[in-house]
Amino acid sequence: MKQKLDVRSMFISDLHLGFKDCKADYLLDLLRNCQTDTLYLVGDIIDLQSLRKRMFWPSSHHRVIHRLIKLQQSGTRVVYIPGNHDAAMRRYLKQFFAGVEILPYAEYVTLTGKRYLVCHGDQFDSEVCLGKWQATLGDVLYDLLLFINRWYNTFRTMGGMEYFSLSNYIKKKIPKANQAIARYQQAGLNYAEKNGYNGIICGHIHYPEIAYRGDMTYINDGDWIENCTVFVEHHDASMELIYWTKQQASVSKIPKAA
Repeated sequence: MKQKLDVRSMFISDLHLGFKDCKADYLLDLLRNCQTDTLYLVGDIIDLQSLRKRMFWPSSHHRVIHRLIKLQQSGTRVVYIPGNHDAAMRRYLKQFFAGVEILPYAEYVTLTGKRYLVCHGDQFDSEVCLGKWQATLGDVLYDLLLFINRWYNTFRTMGGMEYFSLSNYIKKKIPKANQAIARYQQAGLNYAEKNGYNGIICGHIHYPEIAYRGDMTYINDGDWIENCTVFVEHHDASMELIYWTKQQASVSKIPKAA
């Protein structure tokens, strides 16, 4: 049986509501079983790009929005940092929408006094991505990975097996993908260090990870297309990246002394 997640702060990104591969049911389960003082929505919450191409809005996606609003109404501070797939929301920066605070980025101070830049991460694309044709090829290959992942997990579910991100497993085996992830990580850390932060909390690339470079910490809270992950700071000052589907599992931890 799952335990309730009672934390100081929670970070989720890349929900991609309005896109057929959004794992809204797992996300709803998280939101119904969590209590947090502050919830950071770190970009690509509603996939406006996908909705422009094809209208897809099942009831589960509506329930996610309703649950987010309910969390805010129950006393949780909700901060929304738009990403590239919901960039239209950037016209409302530094305003409140249904009680949700919309910001271009945020500064998060942990219980141990560490300062983290919180941003979606698409601003680092120019330092990571390559020519236009390579980016287009990457989009096509990513859509193929999601297609394979979707059907693979359909068969796993029919067999009574747990969700497994085959697409993420395949990405780890592709050298070019690993190089792009490493460049993104370094670009984020460079920017955070240059601006006086102890680290960065971001999303965007659908690759949940906690990594270190000297005294700097890189945290990617993942996504709800492939990985179903959430990053939290507990009330005891420890921090954790959690995998949340039918089961909970800790992906990586930062001890409270760090």
